Amino acid sequence: MRSGRLLFSKLSFDLAPGDAAIVTGANGIGKSSLIRLAGGLLVPFEGSVTCATDKALLTEASSLDIDRTLAAALRFWASLDRAPDPEARVARALTALDLDALADIPVRLLSTGQRRRASIARVASSEAPVWLLDEPANGLDAVSVTRLATLIAHHRAGGGIALVATHLPLAMLDAQEIAL
Repeated sequence: MRSGRLLFSKLSFDLAPGDAAIVTGANGIGKSSLIRLAGGLLVPFEGSVTCATDKALLTEASSLDIDRTLAAALRFWASLDRAPDPEARVARALTALDLDALADIPVRLLSTGQRRRASIARVASSEAPVWLLDEPANGLDAVSVTRLATLIAHHRAGGGIALVATHLPLAMLDAQEIAL
């Protein structure tokens, strides 16, 4: 239920380690709300959402401090995560998203696509088992979309789970589709 409007009902799915689901549907149908429900930011009108592990959430808004350098902004968030060695996790994420050359640039100076990759780096550096990604390919060029798909595949190969809401094509082998 969102603003008094029922978005979807009788929706049920289960994701095990290595699984992924792609949430599809028209604008305003509830894709972002489903991601937020899975993240615990919204309460279901009825039923329940269960997840017994850490989650990392990517939304449209960047959670990075625009006045910090990219590396410092990522390290801030990584220091709050449960996983050890935030410095190394951030370094791996910067490399995975081809952001190494921008590590010392203030976030406010990054382009739209660079900011989006930086937000994805925030999720990757968390090393959370569950990734909740709302429109992760928005603002990305074709090379970066491929890089994102590879990153998600690597996460899944390591036992991670990905729940992804998207309008744009994103290669995710054997992902179940949740059509709203």
